[in-house]
Amino acid sequence: MRLKRFAALAAMSALAACGVRGSETNPDGTLTFSVAITEPDITTVPILAALDVVRQAGHKVEVVELAEPELAIGGLAEGRYAISAEATSPALSAIEQDAPIRIIADAIGNQWAIYGRSRVACDDLNGRPFGIFSQGAVATAMTEEWVRTQCTGGRKPEYLTIGGSDVRAQALVAGQIDATALELADVVALERSAGSAFAQVVDFGKSLPDLRPQTVYANAGFLAEHRDVAQLFVSALVREHAKINADPRHLVRLVAAYLPEEESDDVAAVAVRSVEAGLFDAAGLTERNVQATIDFFARAGVIAPGMTAKDATDLSFIRAAA
Repeated sequence: MRLKRFAALAAMSALAACGVRGSETNPDGTLTFSVAITEPDITTVPILAALDVVRQAGHKVEVVELAEPELAIGGLAEGRYAISAEATSPALSAIEQDAPIRIIADAIGNQWAIYGRSRVACDDLNGRPFGIFSQGAVATAMTEEWVRTQCTGGRKPEYLTIGGSDVRAQALVAGQIDATALELADVVALERSAGSAFAQVVDFGKSLPDLRPQTVYANAGFLAEHRDVAQLFVSALVREHAKINADPRHLVRLVAAYLPEEESDDVAAVAVRSVEAGLFDAAGLTERNVQATIDFFARAGVIAPGMTAKDATDLSFIRAAA
């Protein structure tokens, strides 16, 4: 299914080519610009910390919180936002429509896994209720590929659109669904509340290790006009991820500083397991895993075949940060 909402982005790219509307050079040579963040969570706090490094260099950065990544993509294409970070698929859809957007770093690795009421095979879920966020969600695409390759004889679950990962975890506990794909934070919460009553069915981080569902991307005009500021941000993000991997408590401290409402016990457990799984590696993008990500979304019908990693990325910033 192609995302028709991006059909106008080619026209937007022509506007953005005239200049980055969301950035302004101040009299002292520093920059003022906006960054779009979609529903901040534990994966976002290293980005917020990196933006504070940019602020410490004298630049003025406004963080705009949005409800959907598509809103950030539209703003990036128009040049209203300089940088954003969330789902990779809408960024690729926009790039396919010639939007001036480039993926510049990884936000977090593939943290998704299917959990069920018991350790079952794909065929066992035939006709059973399976919770999804939406038909277009990346976790749904991963699930559908798993079903296509692992279920036999056309067997498949009955997909029920429920809501966010946390809501689906609650539905699993309540017995409303037999299985669903969950993010790591909701897996930790599920294990805390339900103990061993639920089991992992498949770990997409292992079955799809090269898939990068969440990345950092930027307006191409901003990257060209303000390369030094973009490099400052990417280098700071790479360092934040390195600090997390050196000591998971650094992630706990970042959450306490930027998202104090999060439960501390769960955050500590999520931090440790994130490091164990190697999820935080901003500089981990390569042409190979980006191409694997592009190919995955082409198979899922999100974009047409033919896009290359070079079409979608500018990896020079993470190379310079290494």
